[in-house]
Amino acid sequence: MAEDKKLHDTPDLDQRDLKNPRDRDALKRAADDFLKSRKAEEYALAEEDQEQATTAELDALRAENNDLKDQLLRLAADMENLRKRTARDVHDARSYSVANFARDMLAVSDNLKRAIEAVPADALAGGDAGLKGLVEGVEMTERSMLTAMERHGVKKIEPQGQKFDPNFHQAMFEIPNADVPHNTVVQVAQAGFVIGDRVLRPALVGVSRGGPKQAAGEAQPEPGPINPQAEKDA
Repeated sequence: MAEDKKLHDTPDLDQRDLKNPRDRDALKRAADDFLKSRKAEEYALAEEDQEQATTAELDALRAENNDLKDQLLRLAADMENLRKRTARDVHDARSYSVANFARDMLAVSDNLKRAIEAVPADALAGGDAGLKGLVEGVEMTERSMLTAMERHGVKKIEPQGQKFDPNFHQAMFEIPNADVPHNTVVQVAQAGFVIGDRVLRPALVGVSRGGPKQAAGEAQPEPGPINPQAEKDA
């Protein structure tokens, strides 16, 4: 009986009478509850969509940030390489800018030396003051030229008595000599010069042959074939 009374007190919404104030209030409350639940569902869905959109946006921003960071690192590396290359080019330009000029001046120095060597020794010993002064002037000019070139980084190679080094020496001939180690420079046909750490002109030399072999671990390369251009320059 109690249950029948309860069901009678709270009839189904379809059985509500809109003319009855209690039924109208019940229907209004049910409608309000339904709208609230719908709004709550829509709000939850909107928040979920917003959260997904925010996550996607954050992922996109992280990817863009990583890409920009990678580009920045690459740009920094390129700039550092450019700085080093520029510094090296500036250093080379300062060190080797006079290389071609110095090479031409070496030919002038060689001619001065040849002029001195062309004067007979007996003519100098004869006491001719004019000839002696001329030779001394040429010698002074040659020394002054070599000194000026040395101030600009051009240095003379002194290979006499050294082991043959193909990086700085050009073998012109071999001289049999059993008294000195094999492959030793025993004669200099033409002086060599370097500018900085580069060979401006290799020294044209004669090397010994037939002497004692060098100790293990100290063996030097054998002289290569004679350079026709170097022989011509000599």
